[in-house]
Amino acid sequence: MDILPSAGILVKGAYHTLRAISEHCYNDGHGLHRSDDERRIMTRAKSVGHARTRSSGIPEPPRDRNFMTSLARGLAVISAFSARDRSFTIAQLSRAVGFPRAAVRRCLYTLEQLGYAASDAQGFFLTPKILTLGYAHLSSNKLVASAQPLLERVCGLVQEACSLAILSGDEIVYVGRAIMSKRIMSIDISVGTRLPAHCTSMGRVLLAHLPPAELDAFLAHAELRAFTERTITFPEKLRQILIGIRRSNYCIVDQELEIGLRSIAVPVRDGAGRVTAAMNVGTQAARFTVREMETKLLPSLRSAAEDLTSMLR
Repeated sequence: MDILPSAGILVKGAYHTLRAISEHCYNDGHGLHRSDDERRIMTRAKSVGHARTRSSGIPEPPRDRNFMTSLARGLAVISAFSARDRSFTIAQLSRAVGFPRAAVRRCLYTLEQLGYAASDAQGFFLTPKILTLGYAHLSSNKLVASAQPLLERVCGLVQEACSLAILSGDEIVYVGRAIMSKRIMSIDISVGTRLPAHCTSMGRVLLAHLPPAELDAFLAHAELRAFTERTITFPEKLRQILIGIRRSNYCIVDQELEIGLRSIAVPVRDGAGRVTAAMNVGTQAARFTVREMETKLLPSLRSAAEDLTSMLR
């Protein structure tokens, strides 16, 4: 039986997708690229969450008269909601984001007045209206709009879920997905889902094609968390794997994110030949061996990625 994803999951997905694209990318008609201006904006935005705290526990805003702390706090409040935490009291949300209750109350009041949030006896929650913030941009983005029919094509051919993701910091963000309605997967993934880049096939494809300086920075600061006993957690070992991925132009991750799950990914390039996204097929380990993924899944996946690359030229 098909089960529609909850509003909470959809809201979280829309917000995180918009945030990932807005923080790191701009659309020039050929795909997604990072801009220097947005890097500077993101650096300032991150400083709200990582700035030194006063004795009262309130984060100090960055010293930039153009930076709107109230807007940054509002976005942080939206970001706190998730499939697990769908409803908050003001006190709970204050603890979650580290802002004073008065500031959180004003954020929630504003969101509620605009129709993006609502409240009941249990607390505050986001409404489906917030989906417009993410999906309006997604529907106009050439990469995302062009990819969906191709994701569905691969899904139909191989009878497995097919997805598209971009890199956002140390994580990947799903910006497109096609699934088999009767296939059950242990990980709940939808558009907007964020997963660690170091142990996912799409993440490794995107990391493998980073400029050397950016890859060095990633390996120097990223937390290479072990999700299973198979997860690669040593930076130099991961670097060697990424070198191999860059040569072969595809990546298989075998049960490093979760036991029983395998995935295979390939890069998607823009008109200038830059890797801007990755496309993958995820499956249960019992359904395909690693070798079978190369022989049965990779050809359809590569064909779709090449078609998408052609569309972005």
